Formats: sequence, C-alpha cells, structure tokens
Amino acid sequence: MGLHSHQVRKIRPKPAAVYVRHRPETTLLYQIVQEYWPEFQAELTRQGRYLPAYITKEFDEYLKCGRLEHGFLRVRCESCRDERLVAFSCKRRGFCPSCGARRMADSAALLVDEILPYQPMRQWVLSVPFPLRFLFASNPKAMTGALGIVYRAISTHLAHKAGFAKPMAQTGAVTLIQRFGGALNLNIHFHMLFLDGVYIEPTQSIKVRFRRVKAPTGDELNQLTHTIAHRVGRYLERKGLLELDTGNSYLSAQAVETPDDDPSHHLFGHSITYRIAVGPQQGRKLFTLQTLPDCESHNPFSNSVGEAAGFSLHAGVATRAHERDKLERLCRYIARPAVSAKRLSMTRNGQVRYELKTPWRNGTTHVIFEPLDFISRLVALIPKPRVNLTRFHGVFAPNSKHRAEVTPAKRGKVKQPRSLDKDQTPAEFQSAMTWAKRLKRVFGIDIETCNACGGDVKIIGRSVL
Repeated sequence: MGLHSHQVRKIRPKPAAVYVRHRPETTLLYQIVQEYWPEFQAELTRQGRYLPAYITKEFDEYLKCGRLEHGFLRVRCESCRDERLVAFSCKRRGFCPSCGARRMADSAALLVDEILPYQPMRQWVLSVPFPLRFLFASNPKAMTGALGIVYRAISTHLAHKAGFAKPMAQTGAVTLIQRFGGALNLNIHFHMLFLDGVYIEPTQSIKVRFRRVKAPTGDELNQLTHTIAHRVGRYLERKGLLELDTGNSYLSAQAVETPDDDPSHHLFGHSITYRIAVGPQQGRKLFTLQTLPDCESHNPFSNSVGEAAGFSLHAGVATRAHERDKLERLCRYIARPAVSAKRLSMTRNGQVRYELKTPWRNGTTHVIFEPLDFISRLVALIPKPRVNLTRFHGVFAPNSKHRAEVTPAKRGKVKQPRSLDKDQTPAEFQSAMTWAKRLKRVFGIDIETCNACGGDVKIIGRSVL
C-alpha cells in the first residue's frame, strides 16, 4: 500500500540556535556596577585610599563589554548580503559573566581536545586556611611555591601506590586556581585534574605504558593532607612569610608584611573572613538568610575528604577513560566564572542578595550585601596581572619529554601553522574564529552561518570607538 504525497513527511535536522547579541546593560550585575562603582571609588578617595590601576581598568572595561558604542565587528552574509554588528568583549578575568563563560568553554575544549589523554582522571581539590588565602592573593610567588609542593606530594603518593619509586613513574596534572567561593568571598583553592594513575618509564622492550591506581582511602587522604600542611608550613616559614605557634604544629599565626597604602589588601581580608568591608557596618559579619538545616543530612563525600591544620583535600570525583563528555563537564565546572547572574537579585530595601549554589550546613541559603560592599567583593575577585591561573605539571608540562607522546594533540612536536582564509588577517582569524567555535560548541550557535539564508558569513570591517 503506497503513501500519498501529503502523507510523506521529511525529517528535518534540528535547526541551530540563532545568535542574539548579548545586551549587558539589561543585566542586574551591570546596572549595580554602573550605579555604585563611581560611588565606591569616591568613598575610598574620602578615606585617602586609591585602588591599583589594574582593578580600575577591570571595572572600566567591563562597563564597555558588549556595548556597540565602544566598538564592534561588522559581518555580512556572502549570499543574501544580510549584515549585523558584533560588539567587542572586555576579555577580563575578574567577574564578567559573559567573558567568563566564553573562557570556561574555551578552556574545557582545549583541555579535552588537546591536553588530557584518553586515560582515567581524578579531581583533587585543596582548600587552605584563612591566613594562606590572604597570603596567596597578595603574594603569587608564595602560591606558586606551595602549589609545587602539593603536586609533588600527590604525584609521589600515586607513584608509590602503583608500586614504583618516583623516578620510575610519571604522572601529570592540570591545576585551575579558583579565587572565589560560593558566597562571592575570596577563597583561593586548587582544582587539580590528575591522571588517576602513572606512566611507567619506557625500557628497551616497552614504550611508555599507563597503570591505573585505586581511589584514595580516607586514611590515605588524611595522611596526605597532614604531609601537605606540614611541608607547606615549613616552606613558608623558611621564606619568612609565616610564623608557627609553638602550641600548634602548623598554621596558627601569620607574619605577612603588606603595604598599608594598598586598599585592595584591606578588602581581601574582609572578603576572606565574610566581613563587611565598607560603610557604617564595617568589620561586622555578613547578613545571611537561613533555613532550618536537615538534621539527618550527611556528607556523601565524607570518606573522600582529608583534613589537617585548616587544610582540606577532596578527591571524590573521577572520570573513566571513555567518559570524555563527563570530563568536559568537569572542566567547565572548575573553569566556571566567579559570578552567576542567575543567582543575583535585589531586595525590596535596595540590598544585593546572592543565592548560594549549595546551602551551608547551618542552613544558610543567601548572603546579603550593601551595594558598596558588593562592589568590594568584586574587587577582591580580580587577579593580579600576569598571574597564570592555569598550571600544567608532570607529563603535561611544556618542557616534559613525554608531552607529545601522551597528549591527544601531540603537544610538544612542531606543527604546521593553520592556513588563513583569503582576505583575512591573522588577528581576525584568531579572534573571530575562536569566538565562533566557542558559540557553536557550547550553545549550538553557528555565527559563521547566516540566519536568513544559511550562507557563509564574513567579517567585512571593524570599528573601535
């Protein structure tokens, strides 16, 4: 029995999402910054304090991000000649949600496609005591030295657990340094994506081969955390950055010398300790909203957390070799932007309310800021210039002799440069095409295809105002 023509239905592919220009001026975060950033600067000026130039530039560039009046690209469809304007972004690393989301997608894609091999991976998260959070925020060199100690401790643990001495077994990790906590507090901690095993050094008969290790036990995590706390404490004491109390083996008192004329250090300290930084309530604890905590709740990761002297080491999240989608989601999570615009709102009396992603154990669900104090939280989240927040260790390090052998993109070998499209400068190719690929990969938006006719879109000009 045949089908009539009107009964035949063609299965059409799902259309790609349509690109819609981001309008930051309509978001609550932009409106708060636009209104209260000048007032915040004036308040510091009255106190005789002046912020470093990199912080001022971060706010000024954010207020221009996505605004056509501050510069744009002009693109045209080569088929139907349809045109549109694409505004420039600030590309800052502090608190811009739009640029942070693009960087998150770009970092995750880079790690999964070119760096992380098809091997099991495990996330190790190290949190440090309050004094070290302030020290690492104000002294990046001290943070780099401590991070090296942490990597060596964990990699030695993995090698010994695999049954090899450290020189015979090599592992690797990518560390993403996060500066923020769930309450927009300054909380420098390390997210380390470690190989869940080790590569055995090659011999005459075998090449580099991988050996997986079992997940760490609770006792192993506690011992490892104790080792890290002890070694980091000794390192900082030798550098003259920390004083150890005789009644406590580890981190009880800080001896950090910071210049009094840098108001950002004052803001760092209040952000770390959840205290109000400016205004008549300065020094008091933040106002929070709470619900009754669940008395029967328990921590499902209690067996995968080690604690010692204010340090906390978590290693409960892992991916298998074939779980590349899960690995990319994990990479996006640890590379996510500091501020979530969806969790930001205003109260009826004009205060800023920020919802916690996960309620605290005491039932806290929201933190409440005065607008000027909210600006001070954003200031504390801005990293210093030229401080790399992504670090590569072991076989993933640029100088590793095994990097080209273990990474999917064979990094470390000389590669031919990509060819440019006709009539396109290298700068246009790098900026426009990378941005287009991010949109397509994460949101299903194909900026290179015309929404009207499906033709190819080409950059025909740019304007910088």
